[in-house]
Amino acid sequence: MTYPNWLSQRSYLSGDRMALSFEQQQWTFSEINKIALDYASKLSTLGVKEHSRVAILAKSTPEFVFVLYGCMHLGCEMVMLNERLSSNELTYQLNDAEVAFILVADVLKIKVDDSRVVLFSEIEDVTSVQFQPQQQWAKDRTLSIMYTSGTTGHPKGVRQTAENHFSSAVSSALNIGIAPEDVWLCAVPLFHISGFSILMRSLIYGMGVRLYEKFDAERSAEEICDGSVTHMSVVGVTLERILTSVERGSMQASDRFKAVLAGGGPIPIAYMKRAEKCGIPVLQTYGMTETSSQTTTLQVTDAERKIGSAGKPLFLYEVKTEQPGEVGEILIRGPQVTPGYIGEFAERNVLQDGWLHTGDMGYIDNEGFLFVVDRRSDLIVSGGENVYPAEIEKVLLGHSAVREVGVCGALSEQWGEVPIAFVVLQDEVTVAELLVYCREQLAAYKVPKKVTIVESLPRNASNKLLRRELRTWL
Repeated sequence: MTYPNWLSQRSYLSGDRMALSFEQQQWTFSEINKIALDYASKLSTLGVKEHSRVAILAKSTPEFVFVLYGCMHLGCEMVMLNERLSSNELTYQLNDAEVAFILVADVLKIKVDDSRVVLFSEIEDVTSVQFQPQQQWAKDRTLSIMYTSGTTGHPKGVRQTAENHFSSAVSSALNIGIAPEDVWLCAVPLFHISGFSILMRSLIYGMGVRLYEKFDAERSAEEICDGSVTHMSVVGVTLERILTSVERGSMQASDRFKAVLAGGGPIPIAYMKRAEKCGIPVLQTYGMTETSSQTTTLQVTDAERKIGSAGKPLFLYEVKTEQPGEVGEILIRGPQVTPGYIGEFAERNVLQDGWLHTGDMGYIDNEGFLFVVDRRSDLIVSGGENVYPAEIEKVLLGHSAVREVGVCGALSEQWGEVPIAFVVLQDEVTVAELLVYCREQLAAYKVPKKVTIVESLPRNASNKLLRRELRTWL
């Protein structure tokens, strides 16, 4: 089975509809498609062909979108590079992926010293020739390759096919609904599945994208409240910053704004309650690179009743845990799951007995709602008891003086490991007061043995907390 070329089809079906806006500029689907064809023509002249594997290194700008869509027209595989990685980390990924070309935004050219580099300005300087894009896309065609954050060892290059992205978009639409006037605020990186999936939904739904080069809490709050956007994807820390901006401005979300999709880990209940007061519906989601974005999402009708849950599986997914009724590893299957990895991990089987083993821990309640507890690799075993950092973080985030928290395990001769907390404050409070607060809500073995006040926490480009970095601070 094949799909019609998404870019050509969307331009044909709703060409006059707004596809992309950035700062004061905007483009329709017809305009985007024409620009993408021009880029495809120029890339073809440079030697990029169908099935060529190319890497893209850029910030979240319209030029990135144009190059990306040009590559999609050509039928090549795109390795999405994280601009925040060091040169050594980028070199590993480029060599592991065995890319033929490295397409680099001029502002990032210092990051990569490689004979395969082609700068965006060099692409633009090429003379266009007549180009005929593919009219049909094979379902199993690899569109994108993204490297996982690599909590242990080297990161893995995850293949994402046309079927993966299409199934993910359709499942999301069946859960949250879509309308022609929808505009998704994209302030998450395009090289990450959270940002890339917004572009795929745009093409499949005919939905507009409001693109930010980097996250801006005040602008996001203003657009949510003035009704210029209808959806947004966030993680816990960015949600909190938006809520603070809305509260400081004594604002309320527009009636036109439909939902914030919150992923990247469990969202503290304190944030959910603040969002409700601001009129911002927050739908907690759970997903990963290997599942091309969301796997489960909590619906608005269940948000208050099942606060803290990541919801039920999207329509085309199945989700279970290893130990029904108990905390266990989360297992997933469905057409959104990657067919496999590339490079060093190409021989690794993604599925075991037909299921993707996520490495995440959670439980499913008696109504079928998933509650994500933590990463298995972040688990702290203290005196034989399992301690989940996210549980401690959620408690500390409930304190009005606390803005951000990161918890990790420290070695202990007596207990094996003990939890240690690093805290960013927004109001004055003493460490002693925070420990008393923890003792009121946590079992003694879960109370942090040490709390350190810091200016900021280590996060990746998607603002996910890097607990492995915290361990180096010990």
